[in-house]
Amino acid sequence: MTGVSDVRHVLVLPDRDAAEEAAEALGERFGIDEEPRLVRDALAGEDDAEDAQWLVVLRDEGERLDPAELDEFASRWDGWREEP
Repeated sequence: MTGVSDVRHVLVLPDRDAAEEAAEALGERFGIDEEPRLVRDALAGEDDAEDAQWLVVLRDEGERLDPAELDEFASRWDGWREEP
């Protein structure tokens, strides 16, 4: 059985502004076609929006994105790439 893989990368960023900037820059840096998804990730037990991280989720069905490059990219905004 052959199918399309559902590889996803998740970049964890400290705030919404960083996530929006990174999502916009992803297209320029990596030439991705699909718009990344932004997701607010409240820290466990925290209700305050100030304590929320933001996730940038992008699909990589062709598995062409280098995880190390994505990690370096996210670090520009004090973020990181979450290991699956």
